[in-house]
Amino acid sequence: MNKLRLSNVVILTCASLLSSLAQARYYDDVIDSGYIKVGFYRDFPPYSFIKDGEPTGVDVEVGKRIAKSLGLTFKPHWITPDENLEDDLRNNVWKGHYLDKDEQQGALALKNIADVMMRVPYDREYSYMQDSTGAVINEMVVMFGPYQRESWQVAYDSTKLDNVSTIAVFQYHPIGVEIDSMPAFYLTSAFGGRMRDKTHHYPNARHAFAGMQKGDVDAVMAMRAEVDWLVSKAGNNDYKLAENGYPSMGKQKWDIGMAVKHTYRQLGYAIEEVVDGMVRNGEMKRIYQSYGLSYEIPALYQDVSK
Repeated sequence: MNKLRLSNVVILTCASLLSSLAQARYYDDVIDSGYIKVGFYRDFPPYSFIKDGEPTGVDVEVGKRIAKSLGLTFKPHWITPDENLEDDLRNNVWKGHYLDKDEQQGALALKNIADVMMRVPYDREYSYMQDSTGAVINEMVVMFGPYQRESWQVAYDSTKLDNVSTIAVFQYHPIGVEIDSMPAFYLTSAFGGRMRDKTHHYPNARHAFAGMQKGDVDAVMAMRAEVDWLVSKAGNNDYKLAENGYPSMGKQKWDIGMAVKHTYRQLGYAIEEVVDGMVRNGEMKRIYQSYGLSYEIPALYQDVSK
């Protein structure tokens, strides 16, 4: 009898601990609560950042419109990037981070995670990527709702360079990139590494652009929206956008969408309907243009329009 009681205590204790862990919410729970938590990367302009104490950025604007269309209050959930996207999805979409604790509920209780996470690759190959054992790495999430096509972009100082018809000019002209980014790996390895010595590494695209403004580099390479944003903010007509390609780089354009926990597809369908309408009626494009950004619709819509 004592053993039975002990077993019951253990079971109840485990159940209590599990119930205190971070939980994404079902569609009905989100609607009944009156709010939706939308996940954004922290300090990541022009996508999501704080300005004058308020969340702002193109992703934040999309999140606010999702909340409004569903009749809900918008609540941001700020994401600090981990080592890779799989970690970000685990920590913010389906499990939560063990260090993200709620002091009011006790040391073992985790804060609720985002109901939906923005700026996730919409890519079938990535969605079904397997580990060395054959298990699907991202099986706990559903990636859906492409709303933007992203790409790489070079901006250059036209007082230093007449044009950038080919990336090979950076064998002779210094260019700034974010450290450990795809442009950094590409520029230090392409053409037999002949651009390596002219590639300058910075903490992020903003610092690289500041390097160009100071004259330390003649160009920067980063994601198109980041470059558009920085050029627009600088207001300097000497800064131009290059139209070159990137030989041997692999995928140079990719679609951006959202993610929810795999058991919460109904919520994903509702959000997807809102975002789909924004892409089709031009509202998404207007949001990007309001931040001085160019906008390209995802491949899904490009294929439909043909």
